[in-house]
Amino acid sequence: MTDHLSNPKIDDHPGSNTEKAPENWVSGDDPMTGAQASYLTTLCEQAGSDLPPADLSKAEASQRIDALKSGLGLA
Repeated sequence: MTDHLSNPKIDDHPGSNTEKAPENWVSGDDPMTGAQASYLTTLCEQAGSDLPPADLSKAEASQRIDALKSGLGLA
């Protein structure tokens, strides 16, 4: 009898390690990416909020993006 490993690429519900909270990211303390900065700026403009500070980390930027999307009804 041969046991087969499951293939997460074809599973309907892949394992719990596919998503991590931003505060648990290995690179979460790195500076936010250019794409994050651009998207955050767009979301802030749509929401009528202040633009994000330039020194956000990747994790902080992700959390702000999620909050803004939720506030705008995009999430």
